Amino acid sequence: MAIVLTDTQQMLRDSALTFLRENAPIRALRAMRDAGDETGFSRALWQGFADLGLAGVLVPERWGGSELGAVEAGVVMEAIGRTLAPSPFLSTAVLGASLLTAWGTEAQRDALLPEIASGRHLTALALDEGARHRPSRVDTRATPLADGYHIDGCKQFVVDGHVADTLIVAARTGHDDGITLLLVPRGTPGVAVERVVLADASQAARIAFDNVVVPHSAVLGAPGEGAPMLERALDLGRAVLSSELLGIADEAFTRTLAYLKERRQFGRIIGEFQALQHRAAHLFTEIELTRAAVLGCQQALDRRPPDGPDALASMAKARAGDTATLAVQEAVQMHGGIGMTDEFEIGFFMKRARTAQEWLGDSLFHADRWARLRGY
Repeated sequence: MAIVLTDTQQMLRDSALTFLRENAPIRALRAMRDAGDETGFSRALWQGFADLGLAGVLVPERWGGSELGAVEAGVVMEAIGRTLAPSPFLSTAVLGASLLTAWGTEAQRDALLPEIASGRHLTALALDEGARHRPSRVDTRATPLADGYHIDGCKQFVVDGHVADTLIVAARTGHDDGITLLLVPRGTPGVAVERVVLADASQAARIAFDNVVVPHSAVLGAPGEGAPMLERALDLGRAVLSSELLGIADEAFTRTLAYLKERRQFGRIIGEFQALQHRAAHLFTEIELTRAAVLGCQQALDRRPPDGPDALASMAKARAGDTATLAVQEAVQMHGGIGMTDEFEIGFFMKRARTAQEWLGDSLFHADRWARLRGY
């Protein structure tokens, strides 16, 4: 299969990018950050996503979505990376929608998927409990009751958890200590949410669960079988998040290349200096190799049913993280002193790249996971 976008996918990419550049320029992110906005994104912008069908990109048509795939979600996420538009796309339209579509009961899907596709309902995955992404390290407990479960524990780095209507909580249950996923409304008694502003001005939450009681109908999938469900959803999320890192890298490179062609020093355009040309050429090749790796991973996820952990998702996330890091570092350095100032926009890309690196596992986590899955 050719590792290129189809005409339809290119149209979707161009449509998403045009919409975001017109409605979510970086100056809007700066204004939101400076105002201390407690939501972290524009509700009107998210409604615009829904009106374009982007909030339901992975939701089946039966529930009002577009029923597209990982590649299409990736092209939307790449546009988000290029514009740094804050939105709950990954937490809701990718992770939440995919988990509910694959494993939700009819009642859960009927209640939540149309609301997600219409932009009226947000979800957040409450998984990590430490400073680093370790999906197997879950200490939160969901103790069975006669009519449900009571949940006790604490979650860290719950992206969009401060505004999510429904939290998808990973907890240990049963005698075999398996992981169960539970749908918990954020306003449930015993749920304490602390909003956290991250380095790039995006927002997440620390969430404590203190004897939170939910009914049996809150279980997503089957009790104790959440681990493989998480692996599949996380691999999809990693593949899509890789597109955001690719968009960050590509936009940082585009802006840097333009600067190299206009900045003069010692009476010459600095893009004429061979050392900078070599660095720009190297970065270009890294971005294009990453583009092929990310798109190839997404195409593989779309054309075959996942039957376990996917090493390609780790390969894409590790490579995209490293490439984005290289791109933003080169961008700041080649812009010189102005690149270090808050008034100049290139620093926003560096901060977002750092945050996106950590979400769902950084490059070191995924290099190690890829090696283990490949038998090294």
